[in-house]
Amino acid sequence: MDTSLWAWALFHLLLFGMLALDLGVFHRKSHAVGLREALSWSAAWIVLAMLFNVGIYLTSGSEASLQFLTGYVIEKSLSIDNVFVFALIFGSFRVPAAYQHKVLFWGILGALVMRGVFIFAGVALVKQFHAVLYVFGALLIFSGIKMLVSKDAPFDPESNWIMRAARRCLRVSPTGHADHFLTKIDGKWAVTPLLLVLVFVELTDVVFAIDSIPAIMAVTLDPFLVYTSNALAMLGMRSLYFALAGLLPRFVYLHHGLSAILVFVGTKMLAADFVKVPTTVSLGVILGIILCAVVASLRNVPKEEDSAVPIPTEGDAGSQQEAGCVC
Repeated sequence: MDTSLWAWALFHLLLFGMLALDLGVFHRKSHAVGLREALSWSAAWIVLAMLFNVGIYLTSGSEASLQFLTGYVIEKSLSIDNVFVFALIFGSFRVPAAYQHKVLFWGILGALVMRGVFIFAGVALVKQFHAVLYVFGALLIFSGIKMLVSKDAPFDPESNWIMRAARRCLRVSPTGHADHFLTKIDGKWAVTPLLLVLVFVELTDVVFAIDSIPAIMAVTLDPFLVYTSNALAMLGMRSLYFALAGLLPRFVYLHHGLSAILVFVGTKMLAADFVKVPTTVSLGVILGIILCAVVASLRNVPKEEDSAVPIPTEGDAGSQQEAGCVC
């Protein structure tokens, strides 16, 4: 697919226009995102992605359109695992529902920049050194198996090295300060717990990008298709989180499905030089795996999990104590 600079410019114009509309108009004031609002935004992002795919079909043909759609479905399905982790982070830090959208907005915006760098570097590396494709394939299979057999340990932010390093090297406020990332204590700047949550979200996405970007590269090495399918799926991740976070514990077999997708895509990548799997077949297999995981989960619904308790804010705290030292 021969992509001009105009196509890149128009895509980013659309991208940042939607982001400005999201944060500047609909979420100018922090508030808890309800289910109806989350579902509406999820539908809006999906419709936008499908309309964009129609544009790809009209300008570049059916094969490019199928590659974009397959990449979008892969990233969309793998982003569900991000939702699990986001819920865990917000619960551990006890982030109030009203401030979660702001954290995810800036977290995903930063992740878009990092993933853009990863995508261009990864595509260039594969085109220069074809053997890297096998490394990516093996990595996906390993990640899929690890996802299947590993058990999630309780997440304790205070024992994490990032939190310990932040408290040693930065002036960290002991309480929340509404939706601010920075505040002043005794006339000196300090970071708030909300900024530490944002750092966790960013680093978490870096880890997930190691799986999702090679997975899309198994479908196509066109940087434009890899980046746009990844970006549009990620932008819908915030609304997906608010729509599904409370329901995800019910989908007990979803991790099995995501694991199977990673193993399938990794195997496809390893066998790419010997067996050519049509894009339509890949898309059908991925959708079939997701459908089987969802149906199996709905037939075995577990008991509802307890919800997290919001973190204390300035109004809840009795008094502020002096925070950590300044490096």
